[in-house]
Amino acid sequence: MRLFNLTGKVALVTGASGGLGQGMAIGLAEAGAKIIAVSSSESVQTVEAIRALGGQAELIAADLSNEDILEDVVNRALGIYGKIDILVNNAGIIRRTPAADHARQDWHDVIDLNLNSAFFLSQLVGRHMIEQGSGKIINIASMLTYQGGINVPGYTASKHAIAGVTKALANEWAGKGIQINAIAPGYMTTNNTAPILKDEKRTQSITERIPAGRWGTPEDLKGPVVFLASSASDYMNGHVVCVDGGWMAR
Repeated sequence: MRLFNLTGKVALVTGASGGLGQGMAIGLAEAGAKIIAVSSSESVQTVEAIRALGGQAELIAADLSNEDILEDVVNRALGIYGKIDILVNNAGIIRRTPAADHARQDWHDVIDLNLNSAFFLSQLVGRHMIEQGSGKIINIASMLTYQGGINVPGYTASKHAIAGVTKALANEWAGKGIQINAIAPGYMTTNNTAPILKDEKRTQSITERIPAGRWGTPEDLKGPVVFLASSASDYMNGHVVCVDGGWMAR
């Protein structure tokens, strides 16, 4: 199990206050990592949950859609534990409006957080990782990295782009001891999917298409994120790993 042991590692996880981010942060902590949870809110639920397990965690409250504060966020994170070994770019939003009516501000808000913050945080943290000669960057993609979706053009564009950024960074940094991969969750029970879950007919049709016969949960991402953050994935770079109950195989 030493391949999956993250003892002594420091993980910066964005969008960590709940949902998938919280599940992944707790999973990394259970594997031994110290966690810096970045959230747009002051919620300490994730930090408290990790500390209750005997782990170490600190919170940085920040609006990552504001590019001007990203360098400060990274500097604050480095000031807490002195290094960053793992970056999980999970922070994201979704705006549901038909394409013909999709507001420009909705488009920009989604791109700013889902794509721009992921790239610029990777750039800032990547410089630190290049200097230390190692690091793991894990981007969060989506089934809409592969598909078009309905009423979510900005979200779809951002998640297609995340796959491209993942591959581009992998090409440049693989030789510097840094692995950059992505996880593409399938349909997960989170706040982002709450509007879909309210529609019983659509929820049923989606569930019937998932070979596993159920929607995923934040806990389903614990194993994949630990794998990609650990030495077990040292020769993996530029991949988008689907964690979808078989959705893409259907």
